[in-house]
Amino acid sequence: MKLQVLVSTMHREDYSLLDEMNIQSDAVVINQCDREETEEFLYNGHSIKWINVKERGIGKSRNMAIENADADIILFADDDVVYDDGMAQAVVRAFEEHKDSDIIIFNLESLNANRPEFMVEQDIKIGRFNFLRYGATKIAVRTNSINKNKLRFSLLFGGGAKYQCGEDNLFLIQSIKAGLNPIAVPVKIGCVKQEGSTWFKGYNDKYFYDRGVLFGAMFGLSAPIYLLLIDIKNNSRYEIPFLKRYITGLKGIRKFKELEER
Repeated sequence: MKLQVLVSTMHREDYSLLDEMNIQSDAVVINQCDREETEEFLYNGHSIKWINVKERGIGKSRNMAIENADADIILFADDDVVYDDGMAQAVVRAFEEHKDSDIIIFNLESLNANRPEFMVEQDIKIGRFNFLRYGATKIAVRTNSINKNKLRFSLLFGGGAKYQCGEDNLFLIQSIKAGLNPIAVPVKIGCVKQEGSTWFKGYNDKYFYDRGVLFGAMFGLSAPIYLLLIDIKNNSRYEIPFLKRYITGLKGIRKFKELEER
């Protein structure tokens, strides 16, 4: 099987990112910048398609990368990921060992102690009740499976979109609903720097409102229940009182219902 890494980045002026990330397979790089051009070249024997675009938004970036992918397996990446040696072989091996899984989630170790990543210690079947902790940069998929089911990233959520986060969570739950059978495995493929965030400005009203919109998109009529459960579980994390943030989230859920009705 053939692997491609789909990298989302911004304002790159050269190809040094490939060295920084320790790319060890074919790759599609979407560089959101101020010019439009596509270049294809070999890097350490691997085929690289480097696409410079003026469009903005993480959803647009990832979707454009999917449209330009031609490998059996694609692995989503941001530019703060650094891969371990042998990661390409590890990803392919995991898909060979889990033939019934269309999506496999891998471990990435955070280099920022203040923003730790959840690390899987054994195989975990991913379903509607445990998918929220996995970001896009841990996700690899069988390309034919997502194309067959017309699965793409939402343009409403994530960096550069109206609502600030959750495009990866929404992609994962839509994949589960489509029957793609995701699994998380205890295979570390690299590290993520986690030095900053393009969208997180603190646990403020916008955060809880946008989270409500996201829950509306993910859970439909059950969204208020899921929102209640997650707020109870994480109550000690937030300074904003429970009732205020829950009501703010409900307003976000209602907003998504309005968007659906348009």
